[in-house]
Amino acid sequence: MRITGETDVVFILCDPVAHVRGSDILNRRFAAAGDDVAVSPLHVVPEDLPVVVSAVRSMRNVAGFGVTIPHKVAVVGLLDELTDRARLVGAINFVRRSADGTLTGDNVDGAGFIAGLAADGLSVDGASVLQVGAGGAGRAVAFAVAGAGARRLRIHNRSPRAAEELAAAVAAAHPACDVRPATSADPRETDVAVNTTSLGMRPGDPLPFDVAALPAHAGVAEIVIQPRMTALLEAAVARGLPVSYGRSMLEGQFDAVRSFLWPDGGSPARRD
Repeated sequence: MRITGETDVVFILCDPVAHVRGSDILNRRFAAAGDDVAVSPLHVVPEDLPVVVSAVRSMRNVAGFGVTIPHKVAVVGLLDELTDRARLVGAINFVRRSADGTLTGDNVDGAGFIAGLAADGLSVDGASVLQVGAGGAGRAVAFAVAGAGARRLRIHNRSPRAAEELAAAVAAAHPACDVRPATSADPRETDVAVNTTSLGMRPGDPLPFDVAALPAHAGVAEIVIQPRMTALLEAAVARGLPVSYGRSMLEGQFDAVRSFLWPDGGSPARRD
């Protein structure tokens, strides 16, 4: 990769940082599109998030930054503006820096998730969906699943209150979908089961739900990017169930990220 003073820079703020592969995926996509963009992870611990976000305002060759675990909710209060979908979700995964230093947050996790499902041959239209996890990415996925035509959505979370609050918000936004919190991660009446927790990032993590209890027709979707084949997906494939990868979710976000960071017909710098 050739990086010069004309290159548009994009960061990804995260903690920890070693697992991040999104920067590589985005760099490959920008290069394939002929865009002169460089994406780099930044290891930012929670107590340093405010000072890092403030510093980005003065970095004039920075187009914006991605936000991942554990900053997706905390960053909201550090920004100037939110898109409508970011405000609805209450969590951010990309921030645009305008020329005057104004920071605007968006959330394209949900759009990327639905696009990734389609790329892997799965759909939630008319489906009964079990989602485990109600954190930043989980909020975006829940709104997107209900908006994509799921008939039933059950949300289970380690903290029941988070699941209850998310279910109420999604039900209000998408009344055609039967959305409720679940007291357990029971997948028996499920067409598509989704993991939106961080379980699977570390060796030895427990499975978010019992794959053996899924119906024979069910699909399994993951948002963990690294490793590509998590223990959850391995268990699903071993049963012969169709799966959707976390990487597919990020791949599905590319067009939305590009149009958000360079809006109004603008575009990234071009390579020679």
